[in-house]
Amino acid sequence: MLPEKPASGHARADCRLRGKDRRRLADSHAKPEFVEFVVNRVLTGMLLCWSLPSMALTFQTRLENASWEASGDQFECRLSQNVPDFGVGEFARRAGEPTVFRLKPREPSIKAGRAMLFAAAPYWRPALRDIALGSVLLNEGDVLFTSDDQQAGRLLTGFMEGRVAAVKQMQWKGGMPVEVRMLATNFMTPYNDYLKCVAGLLPVNFDQIKSSIIGFPGGGYDLEEVGRAKLEIIADYLKADPSVTRVILEGHSDNSGNRLLNRDLSRRRALAVGEYLKALGIPEERMLIRFLGERQPLVPNNSAANRAKNRRVGLELSRVPVAEQTLVPPASGDAEQATLSD
Repeated sequence: MLPEKPASGHARADCRLRGKDRRRLADSHAKPEFVEFVVNRVLTGMLLCWSLPSMALTFQTRLENASWEASGDQFECRLSQNVPDFGVGEFARRAGEPTVFRLKPREPSIKAGRAMLFAAAPYWRPALRDIALGSVLLNEGDVLFTSDDQQAGRLLTGFMEGRVAAVKQMQWKGGMPVEVRMLATNFMTPYNDYLKCVAGLLPVNFDQIKSSIIGFPGGGYDLEEVGRAKLEIIADYLKADPSVTRVILEGHSDNSGNRLLNRDLSRRRALAVGEYLKALGIPEERMLIRFLGERQPLVPNNSAANRAKNRRVGLELSRVPVAEQTLVPPASGDAEQATLSD
């Protein structure tokens, strides 16, 4: 078994001349060979002081215990390793987003600031060099930091090459330097499981579609191809996420024509979106349909391009229980409601 690297501690060379050596050196009768011995001792100590950096308190799984675990569902996939006495390091990918790497401490004991992320050489392969992946922003919360997707991708490549993840230049709140290291041991099988999970992710997540716009740039109230494609993605998400309790549709128009015509156009647009969602399998009782005519433009109606933007249906997803929603007035106080039977 490979020797285990020391887990923690501080190293500092003793650069001082011992008291008895100082007294003997001060003695004018000191022998030349003793003087040479003392000088060599001082020079050696100085070299050690210059060459030995302060060692950080290092958290790392023992080599024989290192393992990875893949987990997840349609909404997020994770590939994680437990770091004893510290927390968890993991790769994570949300639906509709790239993979990131994040560190989740068991307790918020690390100072906020910045740290350096490395795809580092394991200590038993000194011929490899560490690869600096850049800095990460440290937060005092449940997630200490989240990398960008490029850092995560390069770190994954490093693990496949047998490197380790090293997060350096962190500080304990008491001032002690801290380092976290994660090993590549037993990596590939869980990584392949992670890739299978990623292949089954939905194309979008809740945050990406919770406020959406279905446009009618050409006028009228017939759905265009782009709008239908967007609604199909939204419907797939709604069928996978029962926590979304309400789909609020609000129809709008530009200010061309008279108010009665614009109000009717906005109603028909909202109903067209509702009918298409219903055809895709979304229950009518899950929808709340409103229309406002020209009363709430998205942008000023001062150009043809802006008027095209205002011909739209706004779609809002809510996770508030329906019983609570009935106690809250509509977001748009002047909106009129419609049903698919209208």
